[in-house]
Amino acid sequence: MNSSVSNDNGFLLKVEDLKTWFPVKKGLLRRTVGFIRAVDGVSFTIRPGTTLGLVGESGCGKTTVARTIVRLIPATAGRVLFENSDLLMLDKRQLRGLRKNIGLIFQDPFGSLNPRLTVGNIIGEPLKLHKGITGAELTDRVAALLAKVGLSPDHINRYPHEFSGGQRQRIGIARALILEPKLVICDEPVSALDVSIQSQILNLLKDLQQEFNLTYLFIAHDLAVVQFSCDNVAVMYMGKILEYAPARELYRNPLHPYTRALMSAIPRVDTSQRGKREILHGEVPSALNPPSGCPFHPRCPLADDYCRKRSPPLEQKQGPETHLAGCWKC
Repeated sequence: MNSSVSNDNGFLLKVEDLKTWFPVKKGLLRRTVGFIRAVDGVSFTIRPGTTLGLVGESGCGKTTVARTIVRLIPATAGRVLFENSDLLMLDKRQLRGLRKNIGLIFQDPFGSLNPRLTVGNIIGEPLKLHKGITGAELTDRVAALLAKVGLSPDHINRYPHEFSGGQRQRIGIARALILEPKLVICDEPVSALDVSIQSQILNLLKDLQQEFNLTYLFIAHDLAVVQFSCDNVAVMYMGKILEYAPARELYRNPLHPYTRALMSAIPRVDTSQRGKREILHGEVPSALNPPSGCPFHPRCPLADDYCRKRSPPLEQKQGPETHLAGCWKC
């Protein structure tokens, strides 16, 4: 099976062999001496109304994937199909027309809001830019959406510094939804929040998904959060997807050694559910000089010479055909 991790029929978003490499320049002439391979051949599809979780350690390329999809960062190679339109091939005018269908929720609820703008202006600005809506209609739409995300319409004239972190993230969610997008990219939307607030935001996102038939790309490093929120999960490491499966199947039967190590690190209240901790040794290799063969082999307890020389394809190993792993030893 090829690197695409889902059937093509009925997808909303399809990413094919996406690569985002950043050149490294040195010397007086600023010559390119290498590339940081932040994203190195990622493929996945998302069906309408579902949630794909993209998980992995910090620095594995999750956020770079998201930003490349919406072209905040230029792609090196690959395709990003949104309703059969390749976002990477569109000119500025065409891209502007499609961007209203993609919302983006940022990780930092403090830095992502302009402190000089009121809540009404922050949420309503996309309506002005994309649809030319102003005046009373703009105010009414913003007030109605504030109520949907659990804030008071009276907050419309307040500034971001007057709100808590959880309230600011609700404002960010409202801004992402104001244009009624089909796809929402959630870039670690709860990682900067208190644990007590995280569940509230996750429940809000689920409720909004059902009400507006939203499709989510949910980026996180917390596997417990992903288990609650996602239909399917893709595990990333060093710019590549190492395992993909429906969420229940992945948590029931993780195949890749890296996934198993991540699973064993999930805190568990019930001591009877605790298994043997799988501890990874060594450091994550440099993306400027990635290892040959399997990218995980320098830290993998199962690796041998074959793993060091050949990169494994993402393919079905056992169980359902939608459970894929890139490992020679699975």
